[in-house]
Amino acid sequence: MTLRLILTRHAKSSWDDPTLDDHDRPLNQRGYAAAKAIGGWLKKHDYCPESVISSTARRTAETWAEIAPACDDTDKVQFTSALYMASPQRMMTILQGCRAQSTMLLSHNPGTAMLAEELVNSAPKHPKFHQYPSAATTVISFDADSWADITPNSGQVEAFVVPKDLL
Repeated sequence: MTLRLILTRHAKSSWDDPTLDDHDRPLNQRGYAAAKAIGGWLKKHDYCPESVISSTARRTAETWAEIAPACDDTDKVQFTSALYMASPQRMMTILQGCRAQSTMLLSHNPGTAMLAEELVNSAPKHPKFHQYPSAATTVISFDADSWADITPNSGQVEAFVVPKDLL
């Protein structure tokens, strides 16, 4: 069986209100546009996930809210504080508990970038892959029967995109 992971970093957030706790920062205007563009890209290439696991941070929730209208077949979204600033190891533990064949993890850097690098057998040639800027998205496929069976360097990159590629 083939499993598909869509690994997305939240879109660009606002720093306009210095009194806000980091967890509560919203997206900025560029972030809203970028997230909407990522949603359109996912839909266009038939990458919309069956399920989504997102950090509880406001900027990740808002990123999903902008992506979601394009991915109307996605019926299962779970928000968890365990993904807020999670390490790649923590993200893997969460992923290994998934049941859907196609899952999106929506989280933060540096964990998201580190997990992407750890999972793929060959990094894409895109110059932004190792930086993993806001709203960067990697689609990775695995030849495995369950998420518990995936291992480092076993994923094949299907696609990688950043908002600047789309806007």
